[in-house]
Amino acid sequence: MCGISGLFNSSAASSADILRETVSEMNAAIAHRGPDGDGLWLDEQQGICLAHRRLAIVDLTPTGHQPMESSCGRYVITYNGEIYNAPDVKRELFLNDEKFRGTSDTEVLVEAIAQWGVQKAVSKMIGMFAFAVWDRKENRLTLTRDRLGIKPLYWTMQNGDLAFASELKSLARIPGWSPQINRSAVSVYLRYNYVPTPYSIYENVQKLEPGTLLTCDRRGQTEIIRYWDPVDAARQRRKSPLIGSDESSIDQVERLLSDAIGRRMVADVPLGAFLSGGIDSSTVVALMQAQSDKPVETFSIGFDVSGYDEAPQAREIAKHLGTSHNELYVTSDHSLDVIPLLAGMYDEPFADSSQIPTYLINKLSREKVTVALSGDGGDELFCGYNRYNWGRRLDRICQTIPFPIRRLIANGLTSVRPAIWDKLLSPFTGRILPNQIGDKVHKAAPLFSHADPVAMYRDIVTHWQGLMPDVEEAVPAGWRLEELRQEMDFVPCMQLLDSQTYLHDDILTKVDRASMAVAMEVRVPILDHRLYELSWRLPDHLKSVNGLGKIVLRKILERHVPKELYDRPKAGFAIPLAEWLRGPLRDWAIDLAHNPFLYEEIGIDRQAVLTRLDEHLKGRRNWQHQLWSILMLSDWHKQCHKSQAQHTGEAA
Repeated sequence: MCGISGLFNSSAASSADILRETVSEMNAAIAHRGPDGDGLWLDEQQGICLAHRRLAIVDLTPTGHQPMESSCGRYVITYNGEIYNAPDVKRELFLNDEKFRGTSDTEVLVEAIAQWGVQKAVSKMIGMFAFAVWDRKENRLTLTRDRLGIKPLYWTMQNGDLAFASELKSLARIPGWSPQINRSAVSVYLRYNYVPTPYSIYENVQKLEPGTLLTCDRRGQTEIIRYWDPVDAARQRRKSPLIGSDESSIDQVERLLSDAIGRRMVADVPLGAFLSGGIDSSTVVALMQAQSDKPVETFSIGFDVSGYDEAPQAREIAKHLGTSHNELYVTSDHSLDVIPLLAGMYDEPFADSSQIPTYLINKLSREKVTVALSGDGGDELFCGYNRYNWGRRLDRICQTIPFPIRRLIANGLTSVRPAIWDKLLSPFTGRILPNQIGDKVHKAAPLFSHADPVAMYRDIVTHWQGLMPDVEEAVPAGWRLEELRQEMDFVPCMQLLDSQTYLHDDILTKVDRASMAVAMEVRVPILDHRLYELSWRLPDHLKSVNGLGKIVLRKILERHVPKELYDRPKAGFAIPLAEWLRGPLRDWAIDLAHNPFLYEEIGIDRQAVLTRLDEHLKGRRNWQHQLWSILMLSDWHKQCHKSQAQHTGEAA
């Protein structure tokens, strides 16, 4: 895992010294992503400069140094990621061994590009990657991002120059950089708690979409080509469902997942795994331990707060599997130490509060390993989210009950305070019903007014809307509403929407920044694109039955771990944020919520924010997620945007 950056001055007007100095500063800004070395490649005549920060994982020798040239000299690459089928691709290249200087996957990738071209080469790759490759013959730069968006890549055109980087902070080093906040992106951020692709928090800066490549020629003309599409992949696989018994289908998934895990266990540095005790991470660790000749290092986070602590279950599963287990119990003091780091870690507002334990588990793991496998992706591929189940129920209700009656139901549900719902339904929470059921009832009630299931689902995943009424909200690239709702049932449609939005813009962004902040590489075997495609061939009952998701993973895990150790309600990677905001984070929250920037410059409704803050602090309602988005935006402005603006002399 590494960090990449570069600048293509298509007019070649900048001197070599300016190019070298600029890209060197861009590279230095992401030094945390690659503490094991750095490199820079420059072609003054063509106005191109590529840079690389290295976190050495495979081939620790200088032969893995980047930027790297192909053996023919035509291509130069700077690359972030891992190609897990590099040995297979290497054999397919039919090149003499003497053409390979080392054993790095970077060299395999650049030689594959030299032989087949970029698009054909990436179509053969199994892995996570974001890279830039310069074609010295065609004088063309190509940026590429992996199929599911595991690795990040930002890009921008500034005065005819194309700049790119793994993180936004690198782009602040471009001469003439003048960051203008994209208020439409802020509006959609408040809805989802993240800035969705292709937008960034700044005007004229974009995230490259997963599964695409961008080319830029000497005239500064850009073109984006999609080489893999999750919707098309799902469509095609659904046309060829698996034939045979459930047991044979489960066997196929286990074989492929085991292969994906085995490929991701190859490293020349210490390797371990995150273990929450949930279905996904437990399945990954079980199949990982089955392929290891020594105890796997596993890591988990616990909380001294009822309803949030999964550490005991993780500990029991680790004991059963025979791993070498490590755990950290998180307190509010740990969180207070992490919170000041978040704005700089994410570069733009990001408000998934599990970013805190995600950082802490990476920091804990880094004490013993450099690479860790995680269970991310199981919910999207195998119907694991609770919202799929109750969203489907709501959709069925909306189709059978006339609208006036639905409106009466909604009014009745919201007339009872959340705390009273919690008390009334307390005998059923934890098993039949989720925790904090009162807040969920209040969120679900307005959904009865929807006739469109996709619009309803958008409201299900909405945290806050209407705070910026004079701003047109940006529309994420993944919300292809018309084509999806016309051809798929509710749950598959929602899975696809999450795979195109929430998965890479929230889950994978969270993991990438938190891991790279401590120079950790996190690998996600469930998000092997082959497994994604296979998941769409499975019958629905191997994904979800009677509200229970991830059936196929449960069946696989049952072969390795007793059912009683993992058969429990889904908890997620949550923290007791509501309590912390009323306690140790209270003064911090009040200060940030009164930041004039939010209201005078961004145009957020002050009264709406301060009213909910007051209700939350007094315990009348739980507005933790909505408030967290405001606090992260405010803290980002104070810590990150101001410093970037000051870097170029702009008034913040």
